[in-house]
Amino acid sequence: MKKHPFKTIGITLFLAGRYLFALFFLYGFWHKLVKGWLWSDKMHNYFVERLHAPPQLNDFQALYLDQFAIPVAMPIAWIVTIGELIIGVCLALGLSVRANAAFALFMVLNFAAGGFYNLTLPPFMIFSVLMMIFPSGHWLGLDKQLNRKYPDSLWFK
Repeated sequence: MKKHPFKTIGITLFLAGRYLFALFFLYGFWHKLVKGWLWSDKMHNYFVERLHAPPQLNDFQALYLDQFAIPVAMPIAWIVTIGELIIGVCLALGLSVRANAAFALFMVLNFAAGGFYNLTLPPFMIFSVLMMIFPSGHWLGLDKQLNRKYPDSLWFK
């Protein structure tokens, strides 16, 4: 730590960001679970509301909601909710961080495609890419130990 103080500070800040990212996804899971999104039409209603609410969506977002998201709202509710749980737990444990960062990026891009765009999405997208680049699961997490045991596995690189 004394030999490379700036590197230590950078890694510490990056890990803090990873844990905040994990908490965001765990909160998303918890919110959907306690609000009953897995066994109600809340996701469907939310998609319909987004489709018809001002400001108007661009053509791609409207098509995405109308032709994809609204017809399969219940499976999407399950995928999003369980996906948020998986991402949150794995990032907190440092388990398959790069793969889960890619999954998080996929989900965030789909949120934007569905018209749920806000100013928090670009930082989430950027940080997802950074987690795919840097080995934060090796700095603190299970990836380092699992990579030693399974050196050829892409899951723990």
